Amino acid sequence: MKTPLAALAVFMSGTAFFQANAQNDSQPINTLQVIGSHNSYKNAIEPALFAYLDSKDATHGVRGLQYEHISIPAQLDLGLRNLEIDIYADSKGGKFANPKGLELAKPEQAYDPKGAMKQPGFKVLHVPDIDFRSSVATFEACLQMLKQWSDAHPDHEPIFITLEPKDGTANTFGTAPEPFTEALFDEMDAVLKNQLGTEKLITPDDVRGKYATLEQAVLRGNWPKLKDARGKFLIVLDNSGEKRDLYKKGHPSLKGRMVFINASPGTPEAATLFRNNPEDPTIAGLVKQGYLIRTRADADTKEARANDTKHFQKAQASGAQIITTDYYQPSRFFDSPYKVQFEDGSYVRNNPVNGAKK
Repeated sequence: MKTPLAALAVFMSGTAFFQANAQNDSQPINTLQVIGSHNSYKNAIEPALFAYLDSKDATHGVRGLQYEHISIPAQLDLGLRNLEIDIYADSKGGKFANPKGLELAKPEQAYDPKGAMKQPGFKVLHVPDIDFRSSVATFEACLQMLKQWSDAHPDHEPIFITLEPKDGTANTFGTAPEPFTEALFDEMDAVLKNQLGTEKLITPDDVRGKYATLEQAVLRGNWPKLKDARGKFLIVLDNSGEKRDLYKKGHPSLKGRMVFINASPGTPEAATLFRNNPEDPTIAGLVKQGYLIRTRADADTKEARANDTKHFQKAQASGAQIITTDYYQPSRFFDSPYKVQFEDGSYVRNNPVNGAKK
């Protein structure tokens, strides 16, 4: 049994630890480190469909999709401050309304009973016909939900969202995603402005300020202070190559755009970078220069199945500001205690590379 003096010492030690890791409203947002979820909208694959696909796959690669998330508001209530949203264009509506996977295995519950997937507009899902169950069906509904939560928690830390517009060739079922175009990217920005409002967004224009380029502003530390970023969202396009270049076309330094991009250092648009391998030795140096980096603690259920936290430890030490995981809670699909959170049980802390010193 602890004596009162010993108990006080433990309390004071805990208090000091909390104070050392507390955030200051005057610190720039790139001196934070946050944990968030990967494919944040994802519900589990139909059990019968999963069993069917797994039985047909000799390599059992489908097991890399065997994870799920609680609702997005519940994740934010838990303290997560990064989300990932995948969107598919569906200009005419109905492209994803009848997943072919439901013809392979009997569903346990109705799919899209309110008919949201039949309406035109961007849809939120992971893999058409296979991994199509989402906690929110449309991009507009997702943004409305985020704004409602934010309005109810106006002092929340900034929420970093990685946004992945998806297209590509037809899959084995013949479903061909609609290709993204300049017009569709303009529409995506319009949906963001209409549903969240510019007052809720930290945009490239906000960060660039009076500097000649966005990268120049970032390298000179022009990220907003935490006090000015509370209650807001910062969104990053999770694409490289053609779609990234299409989004920035005609928008030097992303002027007028709502979303940051995964640009290469040395280019005018460089501010937010993806380095998904947390063992990448360049991450800490990029963080010190002023860039905002996203990395991953785990992928394809591998670390969780093995209860291997090596990548998470590397991610923390790297200083990458955004660390994504599928396991802020342990899996219910296999027996493993694997879970990702900071030592004090939180999902936000001062950055160990460029943040406040203990």
